[in-house]
Amino acid sequence: MRYITAGESHGEALVAIIEGLPSNLFIDVEFINNELQRRQGGYGRGGRMAIEKDEVHIVSGVRHGKTIGAPLTLEIINRDYTNWKDKEIPPITRPRPGHADLAGAIKYDQRDIRNILERSSARETAARVAIGSVAKLLLKELNISIKSKVLEIGGVKTEEEWIKVIEEAKAKGDTLGGIIEIVIEGVPIGLGSHTQWDRKLDALLSYHIMSVQAIKGVEFGLGFEAAKSPGSLVHDEIYYDKEKGFYRKTNNAGGIEGGISNGSPIVIKAAMKPIPTLLKPLTSIDINTKEEVKAAYERSDVTAVEAAACVLEAVCAWVIAEESLKKFGGDSIDELKRNYDAYLAYVRSF
Repeated sequence: MRYITAGESHGEALVAIIEGLPSNLFIDVEFINNELQRRQGGYGRGGRMAIEKDEVHIVSGVRHGKTIGAPLTLEIINRDYTNWKDKEIPPITRPRPGHADLAGAIKYDQRDIRNILERSSARETAARVAIGSVAKLLLKELNISIKSKVLEIGGVKTEEEWIKVIEEAKAKGDTLGGIIEIVIEGVPIGLGSHTQWDRKLDALLSYHIMSVQAIKGVEFGLGFEAAKSPGSLVHDEIYYDKEKGFYRKTNNAGGIEGGISNGSPIVIKAAMKPIPTLLKPLTSIDINTKEEVKAAYERSDVTAVEAAACVLEAVCAWVIAEESLKKFGGDSIDELKRNYDAYLAYVRSF
């Protein structure tokens, strides 16, 4: 499978095209829309969320509610487009530290930074949540599930205190990041490979996770903590039971060994930096005058960690769905499930 997204933050719409989906997969539009609404939630979101009510429109690839094997096209209308299309918008020349503004303007030779920020905006993740929702529907057929949990916001681990720290940051014109955990359950032994660097499952998941705006770090299982302990306290001992087959009592590896899923839940943590658009902007340089200025301010969130959790679920779902199709094959859902069931029987008998 592969996908591509298109669209700008304040353009007419976001569009996603998915190629390689098996036929006869039921596309539950209500489920996709619920996932899109999850992405818009969370305390600390900005005014844009009051304008948009993201809903997906299926343009192609589905008939009578099921995929037909052709490319699937998804469209999400930007409601805020009508507020911008006839508006005279002055060029932005003051790049924001921590954003793609300056590097993007230089790379693409743009004197109006809006031509960079419109596409680099995290608004693009709405399309990826829609794509990930389709991947989740495929994984549901294989009894594989993905969930996420926010562990920290602004360095605070106690959920009851998050509203307080968010409000304090808002009052200061500041922003907050956080740490998110993703758990993928039901993944069988054998996704990914040790044979090439670009086929390792943890490498593929890391690649997709790091592609999400504002994500700056990723770890599996014990992650960096494993570097502080001896191997005898890190590696997950192997056991066998006639009913269970091979299993572990611990999961310090986070469900992946040697780039291959080992049958335990895949456990990932991701670090999200604070949003770079500050109500009290940081020092910058005007790209035209070269004078010291305060960075431009665009309407923004104080924090979007909860929304990012939903996005990370989506990109991880895509990787697991894609690797499942590579491993088990099938041009239709029924063929995929037959192949999958036969493989599970093989694993049980190994």
